Amino acid sequence: MTPAFHLFNSNRSYLNLRHYLRLCHYTTTTPPSIAKQLQEHHRHQHNRTKPLLSSLESKSHQPLISLIKSCTQKSSLLQIHGYLIRNSLLHYPTISLPFLSRMALSPIHDIAYSRQFFSQIPNPSVFLYNTLIRAYSMSNSPIEGFLMYQEMREKGLRADPVSLSFVIKCYIRVCSLIGGEQVHARILSDGHQSDSLLLTNLMDLYSLCDKGSEACKVFDEMPQRDTIAWNVLISCYMRNRRTRDVLIIFDGMLSGEFGCEPDDVTCLRLLQACSNLGALEFGEKVHGHIVERGYDNATNLCNSLIAMYSQFGNMDKAFDVFKGMHNKNVVTWSAIISGLAMNGYGREAIGAFEEMLKMGVLPDDLTFTGILSACSNCGLVDKGVVIFARMSKEFGIVPNIHHYGCMVDLLGRAGQLHQAYQLIMSMRVKPDSTIWRTLLGACRIHRNVILGERVVEHLIELKAQEAGDYVLLFNLYSSVGNWEKVTELRKFMKEKGIQTTPASSSIELKGKVHEFVVDDVSHPRKVEIYEMLDEICKQLKIAGYVAEITSELPNLDAEEKKYVLSYHSEKLAIAFGVLATPPGTTIRIAKNLRICVDCHNFAKLLSGVYNRQVIITDHTRFHHFRGGHCSCNDYW
Repeated sequence: MTPAFHLFNSNRSYLNLRHYLRLCHYTTTTPPSIAKQLQEHHRHQHNRTKPLLSSLESKSHQPLISLIKSCTQKSSLLQIHGYLIRNSLLHYPTISLPFLSRMALSPIHDIAYSRQFFSQIPNPSVFLYNTLIRAYSMSNSPIEGFLMYQEMREKGLRADPVSLSFVIKCYIRVCSLIGGEQVHARILSDGHQSDSLLLTNLMDLYSLCDKGSEACKVFDEMPQRDTIAWNVLISCYMRNRRTRDVLIIFDGMLSGEFGCEPDDVTCLRLLQACSNLGALEFGEKVHGHIVERGYDNATNLCNSLIAMYSQFGNMDKAFDVFKGMHNKNVVTWSAIISGLAMNGYGREAIGAFEEMLKMGVLPDDLTFTGILSACSNCGLVDKGVVIFARMSKEFGIVPNIHHYGCMVDLLGRAGQLHQAYQLIMSMRVKPDSTIWRTLLGACRIHRNVILGERVVEHLIELKAQEAGDYVLLFNLYSSVGNWEKVTELRKFMKEKGIQTTPASSSIELKGKVHEFVVDDVSHPRKVEIYEMLDEICKQLKIAGYVAEITSELPNLDAEEKKYVLSYHSEKLAIAFGVLATPPGTTIRIAKNLRICVDCHNFAKLLSGVYNRQVIITDHTRFHHFRGGHCSCNDYW
């Protein structure tokens, strides 16, 4: 027990504040500003005529309350606490509540001391309980907040909407669905179902617990919905991958249909939704709203805009946002470096990294993930090795699994498979399945069957093998013409019921996303699309296009291979882009898997013949096709 509480319990009121401070091991001289104000308050209280009405009592304590509210150091509050004990002022709610708030909440946030202080207050009010529950909701012990709530109810105090809101926030911290359902029942029984803020917090809890339908039901029952409620619904939809519904909400908010406008939080969530859905046009619409409402000075929004435009391969706009920012933090620099890296501008990313250091901005782990990825995408092996060494030696950042993954990718793509394997075996952290898959992909590229089989064994040990791993091994055997292994593996996959992820490609046009799979016949303009694709193939053959069939589909003959390759999802998406947009328009394609060699050659040649810029993003990087060339320089 601390000295203050010892004094309180023993009622040794004759001890003065200076003696109390000695016991607390603080300086024996009270800071002049605090001491003077406490002395003034004591003299004023001593000279008062008693008794006084409670309102006058509260007014006479106002200087002390103001002093409490102005404290930013715990030591100052401890001095005031000693004064409160000596003058028996703890039982005044007008004093104990601001003191508890100041001690329990930001900036001091000493919840252990606050709990002791709270325990010495006779008959604490609901407001005092709410303050402590709120503090626990922001602490490392959020479940204690619920225990405080139970204690409050056991004492016969009726919880108000504020109490329940903070209890829900405690459950949000631990994702407790059962606790949330109990509080929901209490909300209904106590008649608080008209409190929109309380229901918004309940929505958030259901959403975090993957109970999207319950969250939506609470939203539907809300009597009034403000921007905060709509933002929570947007988060709920995003967690349930209902990104198209998110975009519909934005349109409704802009039109005034929902009675509230998007705020900066809405815009932040919408930018993430646009990135997930591949909706650049919608992202540009959100950007316009950000500028119109004056949110473009917000660093977090600008950082999200840079990330969004980078993910769409539009580095010109990403760089425009970057240049227009007045306050660039480490997240800003990391975003532009990662954007340059994923779009194949490795040397530019390194230049941005060096400029960042000149500006005095220290890199973090995400910065190094971006710069190492840049080195990997451009084959800058020596530079990557140097930067990897600088990370720990110069900046004191311990490599994590992502940094090692970048280095394995860097070495593996460059054909240094043995070095990549040795790096994995020497890692400070346990290698995960992603690391091994990265090396397996490199084994396929460089046709190293022995190491590839060893990598698959490691995946089996981790019990993390997936259908994609067998596809990589399948393609590895195919690339070296080991048809016996191909047959065995095909039989094994069939017996085990291993289903591969179907390849799909999407393109956005006028705010609508069009998705294609191989041999797709679901699109309403399918006849026109196939006619356009046949015409494109004729033109490209005249220009020298030959289908790449050497390592594809080994169980088919040459003609069958050519037929199947002709209708890959990205080719259908490109054909639709050529059909549905004016000449010269950039075609942007998003693919869920790695682009194959034949489709890469197809897009490269088309960009020259049709004078189109084609940007294809697969699951590893961007490919910018211009004038018959790709930004990856055929290194991917």
